[in-house]
Amino acid sequence: MVNVTMKEVLLSNGETLAYREREGGETKLLLIHGNMTSSKHWDLVYENIDSKYKVYAVDLRGFGSSTYKNLVMSIKDFSDDVKLFVDALNLRDFAIAGWSTGGAIGMQFVADYPGYCNKLILLASASTRGYPYIGKIRDEDEPKRLSMHEELKRDLVRTIPIQTAYDTNNTELLKLIWNSVIYTHNQPETERYDEYVQDMRTQRNLAEVYYALNTFNISHHSNGLVDGNGKVDDIHVPVLVLYGERDMVVVQEMTDELLHDLGDKAQAVKLKGCGHSALVDDLPQLLTEMEQFLDSEVKV
Repeated sequence: MVNVTMKEVLLSNGETLAYREREGGETKLLLIHGNMTSSKHWDLVYENIDSKYKVYAVDLRGFGSSTYKNLVMSIKDFSDDVKLFVDALNLRDFAIAGWSTGGAIGMQFVADYPGYCNKLILLASASTRGYPYIGKIRDEDEPKRLSMHEELKRDLVRTIPIQTAYDTNNTELLKLIWNSVIYTHNQPETERYDEYVQDMRTQRNLAEVYYALNTFNISHHSNGLVDGNGKVDDIHVPVLVLYGERDMVVVQEMTDELLHDLGDKAQAVKLKGCGHSALVDDLPQLLTEMEQFLDSEVKV
């Protein structure tokens, strides 16, 4: 039986972050989830990854059992919370695995706070140039790149339908969304899937996450909305980019941007038969790649 404990820690900024801690050996791994999820969605990883790893999986601000006292308006806000989190736990010399939005947060953290993370795994990660938000605020509008937070809150394509599904416990719609773009080939077993859907409903920052992704850019290029700040140059740890060959959320162009901007510091592995959730599509393949990288002597 895997020993996973749910805990929480009060940060110096007044927020409380919940997290799951799995007992293990000396190698420390911090898991950072993506949008519409929490640490719960990492369960297949922390239940099955080798016991030599001590695993921490955090609920970001506004997700899961963590608080949401102050609005998150940037990926850096999340990253700064992670900094306060690891300081509160006195965590050092750990690897980070970031999934989707969690990948952007991991990159921002490593760039801003050297000396903490020793390796970075980006799983189906947002680009170094963010994730463009295409939507519309009136039925008669043509979809276009939205830029303002208030626009994203009123978007009829994603924000309002998903938020309404959260508020009304429309589990059928939430599963329809995930089955159409994420669990397109394989779905979690029924009880686990039902738990995932209820976990999604804990999110309180949907429009803010979309805004943060839309304006994230650590590259040297414009992303069509904001210019890059070049912070990608401050990533000085080995990076493993894991991407699904049929990911419908993070498309190949975004992964290409990521690899171009990271350059020689990154190695890439295409996960065969996987979409946006390799955890469900092919867990053994995912764990093999993660563990080989974590155990390797690769250097930048």
